[in-house]
Amino acid sequence: MTKTKVLIVDDSAVVRQVLSSILNKDPSLEVIGAVVDPILAMKRMEMDWPDVIVLDIEMPRMDGITFLTQIMQQRPTPVVICSTLTEKGTETAMQAMAAGAVDIVTKPKIGLKDFFEEEASMLVQAVKGAAKGRLMAMRQLAAKRAGTMRPAPVLKTAPSREGAMARTTQGVVAIGTSTGGTQALELVLSSLPLGAPGIVVVQHMPEKFTAAFAQRLDSLCELEVMEAKDGDHVIPGRVLIAPGGRHMRLQRSGARYCVEVFDGPQVNRHRPSVDVLFRSVTKVAGQNALGVIMTGMGDDGAHAMKEMHDRGIHTIAQNEETCVVYGMPAEAVKLQAVDDIVPLDDISSHIMRFGSRHGVL
Repeated sequence: MTKTKVLIVDDSAVVRQVLSSILNKDPSLEVIGAVVDPILAMKRMEMDWPDVIVLDIEMPRMDGITFLTQIMQQRPTPVVICSTLTEKGTETAMQAMAAGAVDIVTKPKIGLKDFFEEEASMLVQAVKGAAKGRLMAMRQLAAKRAGTMRPAPVLKTAPSREGAMARTTQGVVAIGTSTGGTQALELVLSSLPLGAPGIVVVQHMPEKFTAAFAQRLDSLCELEVMEAKDGDHVIPGRVLIAPGGRHMRLQRSGARYCVEVFDGPQVNRHRPSVDVLFRSVTKVAGQNALGVIMTGMGDDGAHAMKEMHDRGIHTIAQNEETCVVYGMPAEAVKLQAVDDIVPLDDISSHIMRFGSRHGVL
């Protein structure tokens, strides 16, 4: 079996040592180098180019974002950001993902060794997911950006737990995505006009990163993009992104939709889980919804999308050619849960057609 070659770039000797030990224990991975900064990394890469780079952000001589940008221009390579959870670091991590990183593993300021040993499986899966990244898709995603503006907010009302109505004047678009999804979402959402239908999103992302991610998208899109709060309304022109570390499900208040954000156990190894969101959409919105599953590793959302499909909800999957990781969409396709398999560039037009059938756009 050909092993995935991994290069670690981090100025902490402890982090380099622990990461190397964890990754080398997996028989499919091989750490070919662990260096203190990007300058040494470039010299090491001249001898043997890695399949995946695990990259810190704040380092001596060159910061991780500058290095990441150079790599993506020279030779696009899957990169996993390994970042400390600070306010400044969070913003910087969002910039890194916009520059082409495919995943983030968070690290605390203290207790690094214990933290990484406890989260070894998460780290290994992040590296394996990045290794499956499609470089052509990464290159195309990095080339596309746009937009600004937002609608006014509306007042909250108490949510209702009723089931789906046969027909509502406003539809709901539910999107689930994971590895590669940050850039894919940017492309889709920035292509939509102000009057697009209300959108609810689960993007697998660590706690505290979703707020900065939503803020970034809000600055780039005509739509209002928010990290969801309990009771927020789903309205045309608004995108609600599930907070990292918490589930989100759709509810109905009269003929209008809102979200519940809540704690709970992981579902399909994730919190937030796409399955949780999709199942609530099936129950609450029924055929007034559109389900979309995009790039990501694993099968979160696939079985719930099958339930959507079987209830007559129209479902869309991103095609293999444009996915950074063709995992979640592939599982949905295998289950015969998908009505249309489309390139990333076409997803926004499908959302707009759905919106036109529900009195928006």
